[in-house]
Parts: sequence; C-alpha cells; structure tokens
Amino acid sequence: MFWKFKRQVDTVFVDSNSADFHIESSVNVILSPSLYWVKKVSLPLQSLREVKPLLESLFEDMLPDGRYSYEAYKFGDEYFIFAYEDKYILDLLAQKGVPASKINGVYFAQNEFLHLEEAKKIDESEVILVKDDIVILLPAKFTAAQNMLDVTEIKLSKHRITLKQFGHILNEKSLYTIVALFVVLLLLVATEYIITLNKIDKLQTQRDNIFHKYALKPTMMQNRSLLKGYEESYKRQMQLRKVLAVVLGMHLKPTHKVKFIAYKNRKVTLRYSGLKKGDEGYIETYFRAKSLNYSAKYKNNIWYVEVKL
Repeated sequence: MFWKFKRQVDTVFVDSNSADFHIESSVNVILSPSLYWVKKVSLPLQSLREVKPLLESLFEDMLPDGRYSYEAYKFGDEYFIFAYEDKYILDLLAQKGVPASKINGVYFAQNEFLHLEEAKKIDESEVILVKDDIVILLPAKFTAAQNMLDVTEIKLSKHRITLKQFGHILNEKSLYTIVALFVVLLLLVATEYIITLNKIDKLQTQRDNIFHKYALKPTMMQNRSLLKGYEESYKRQMQLRKVLAVVLGMHLKPTHKVKFIAYKNRKVTLRYSGLKKGDEGYIETYFRAKSLNYSAKYKNNIWYVEVKL
C-alpha cells in the first residue's frame, strides 16, 4: 500500500525591491501592493459575472499605458477590483529567481494581509499595513513597525490568479483546446466566405439596377463629381432657405414693407419701402444677431440690402 502525502509548498513575498531568491521547488507568490492597482468600489450588482465586464472601464484614465489583466473579489456588499500587468510581473519574478515553471499560485497582498492588525516591516526601508481596508506600502520612516513580515506560516486565501500573458508554457489540454478553437474558426471563416460571395453577387445585381434607374455614370470619378455638384446645390438651397426664413420671419413695423426679393449668383437682393433714413437700425440688429453676411444702402426712400450666401 502506498500513502500519498500532500507536499508543503513554500510562500514568498515579492516586491520590486526584494532580494533575489534561490528557488528549488514550487512556491506560492504573494505580490506586493507595488505590483498591482486596487480599488474598493460599491456597485449595484449582485455577482462577479456582472462586475468583471466593467473592470477595464472602472480603471479608465487611472492606469499608465500597458497591457492589463483585471480581477475582482467580493468584500461584504462591496468589491475589491484589481489591474495588473502579467508580463511585467513575470519578467520581475524571473529576474528575482522565480521562473514561471516554479510558480504554484499567485496571490495579491490585498487579500492575504487584509486582516493585518499592525504595520509589519518588509525590510529596513518599507513597511506594509492596512488603511481603510486597503493594504499599502509605506516608507518605514512614516510609521513605527517593530516586527518583520513573516509569510512562512500564512494560510493563503482562495483568491489566486493565473499570470496568463506572455510567459506560459502550454500544457497538452490547453494545446488541444486551441487547436479545436482554430478548427472552429476555420469553419466559421469558410462559411462566412461563402455567404460573402452570395452577398457580393446580390450587391452587384442591385448596383446594376441602381445605375440603370438613376442614369449614373460608368466610373466612380464621374459619379463623385456628380455627387459633389448635388451636394453644392443642396448646400446653397439650405443657405437660401435660412436667409429667407430670417427675412420673412422678422416682424416689421406697420409702415415698413419688403417690396422686392430676388436671388441670383448666390446673392439675395431685398428692397424695403416705407423706411426713413435711420429707421433700418432695428432690422440690421436682427440681421447681425442671425449672422447674415449682408451689405446695405439707402436711396430714394428705398433701403437696398444684398445678402451673400
């Protein structure tokens, strides 16, 4: 009979200032607060499934440029949300002597030291403590800490993460999964290709019908020129409508009349009768308020106005 014993896995705390490790077997890694971003948020959502799609937007405009992964854990009626760079962390661990192949699990200090009762020394220059439910690092000179942080006997939480970008060696199961997904993707692409060919054929038929119905030109350049002409005509018509709406929508004094309106060469010509010289002031104030580009003159008891489109 063979007895199977659960192998003890050591735990290490890793900070960017940590000394190098000499790892011979698998280890659990607790990440220093300097290696991730964390926020405590209150959201009107009941499950992590609803929260996780929102994580990237909740960190928007807060993070420097990088390629981030996100995680969240429930904390009472609130949530702890995290952002971290897999590649940066994996590269740092490798530099410190902790290769990806030796990592058993990765944990945030936020979850593992949340119930820390007093500040603990990381080294002679930094301490770790809990403030407003957030685990933080501070320079040692800012707070008194007598004891060193000891992670050898810590009971780790269930909140572990997998550093999945850039540094992973695929296992056989993952490889089969990727191959299966690739095959499915090829089938989808092939199906979409056939559908696209059918759509192209239908669009070609519709195009020919449209060209015939609207007597369009055979080349795109000719049609673009035609379209530009229509657009210019439409723009002039809209400007003309605006000018006429301003002129005809104004309330004139009883003795003042619009005697003549004409349009030629992108100019609207108006003649006002019944105005004594100086009476036109209130009309000009109205025109300026409506941003009309006009010029005017007074002659023989007629006020002549020319508005440019």
